[in-house]
Amino acid sequence: MKALEHGGRLDAAIAKHGGTAKQWLDLSTGINPRGYLVGEVHPDAWARLPDTARWTAAVEAQRHSCEAPQQAGISLAPGTQMHIQQLPTLFKPQPVAIVGFTYQEHAHCWKRAGHNVLITDGLESAKATARIIIVVNPNNPDGRQYDPDELAALGRSLGSKGGLLVVDESFGDVAPDLSVAPQTGFDGLVVLRSLGKFYGLAGVRFGAAIGAPALTDKLDETLGPWSVSGPALDLAARALSDRTWRTRMRRKLKADRDDLEATLKERSFRLLGGTNLFVLVETSQSKALAEHLAGHRILVRQFSAKPDWVRFGLPGSLPALKRLAKALDGAPGSVAV
Repeated sequence: MKALEHGGRLDAAIAKHGGTAKQWLDLSTGINPRGYLVGEVHPDAWARLPDTARWTAAVEAQRHSCEAPQQAGISLAPGTQMHIQQLPTLFKPQPVAIVGFTYQEHAHCWKRAGHNVLITDGLESAKATARIIIVVNPNNPDGRQYDPDELAALGRSLGSKGGLLVVDESFGDVAPDLSVAPQTGFDGLVVLRSLGKFYGLAGVRFGAAIGAPALTDKLDETLGPWSVSGPALDLAARALSDRTWRTRMRRKLKADRDDLEATLKERSFRLLGGTNLFVLVETSQSKALAEHLAGHRILVRQFSAKPDWVRFGLPGSLPALKRLAKALDGAPGSVAV
């Protein structure tokens, strides 16, 4: 199957429009531009195979950061994408409902494993369609939200029938009240978490699947030994344990989102939604808008399946926000202020 396009393709933008990476403002990913400052990594993490102590420290840091219960199993992987790819291989081919429009790797990976993927517009239609359901909460790219108690109840119902609810919480750290991770541990529910988005550490490649131990053990088996590097384990444990940074960053990102939304609204863009890491805009001139911004060496996210949508990540600083605002003045689909 053909690989999907994602945000962050700065190299392609440079090849087309010129410039260097430092000259570009990349707003295409939804990754926190105020990422966690990791500091140094102990030399042992580079020189030795990941040991049990290092692995356990990362697991428990993940558990406490999202308040997962002790009975829940936690599988670690080199990025949430690996769990997204491995989960479909654990089930025989069957109907799978994905509440869309959402992150397209879910449909891509379940189809590749032989499942009949159906995209639904809500949970009710998904329930009537399949025993395996995938939702992203909050959703990427429109920020749609789901009640965690409702998700937990659905997971229990599906589990009683041999099914599964997959809740992708890759952007969940910006909205902890939405997380169903504290209710995991039973058959029928698995939660996917990412270090890359909120912590701004996408290059570390660290993700977690939280659910019934029987399922997370199977995921570990498919990934094999030492699936996460020693440096990644150490950095994840450090970042996930830093509660002070997490609390402060949530406030900063909320303020950054407010500023970005105000900038877009002042220029009469129609906002469809978002999270505290990105804002989604609808405009019939999306392609022209993206090209205009690229001319100013600003990269945004377009969606081939939703041609009127453009997603803006957070600029990350006042100078970067002012740069975006200036580029948006007179841009296609906007009204200059």
